[in-house]
Amino acid sequence: MKDLLLLSLNAILIENVILVKCIGICPFLGVAKKTSTACGMGLAVLFVVTFSSFVTWLFQHWVLAPLGLEYLQTVAFILIIASLVQLTEMVLKRFMPPLYEALGIYLPLITTNCAVLYAALNGARDMGSLFSATVNGFMTAAGFLLALLLFNGVHQRLQQCEFPPSLKGVPAELISAGLLSMAFMGFQGFSL
Repeated sequence: MKDLLLLSLNAILIENVILVKCIGICPFLGVAKKTSTACGMGLAVLFVVTFSSFVTWLFQHWVLAPLGLEYLQTVAFILIIASLVQLTEMVLKRFMPPLYEALGIYLPLITTNCAVLYAALNGARDMGSLFSATVNGFMTAAGFLLALLLFNGVHQRLQQCEFPPSLKGVPAELISAGLLSMAFMGFQGFSL
């Protein structure tokens, strides 16, 4: 249980995929403007990353490694992730059309999101067991969701502030994202 807690804290705070590793920034800056969209994107990424971590670990240890085909890992994982994103897209389109419309181009971009591939590669390579890989994927995606929601709060606050014309919009958002990232970098000093 202690190892699970440490793995979770590490994935969410210490090695946050967006704010510390700077991986998967496109949806962070693109969909964090509305709370409902940020939550929807975060939950879609949560599903895809968790399930892809599970499937890619199995594929790595049951297919690629026994056949000596580890060099195909990245290509195979991208295909697995693309299939899961298509499944997620079909489910959202069928059962949650407003969320599907709100996510727009960012939903298919989950396929090429570096954070999703990072979690799959990290889980298949560095995690010893299927359970650890799946929990790490889930917690990595939870960190992704946390970063989206935090930046959504910052964005809402920025809308109420007055800025000089040269800092309005994207410059203020990038400065705020940098400060938020620096705050999370403070967790790097913790040794788990």
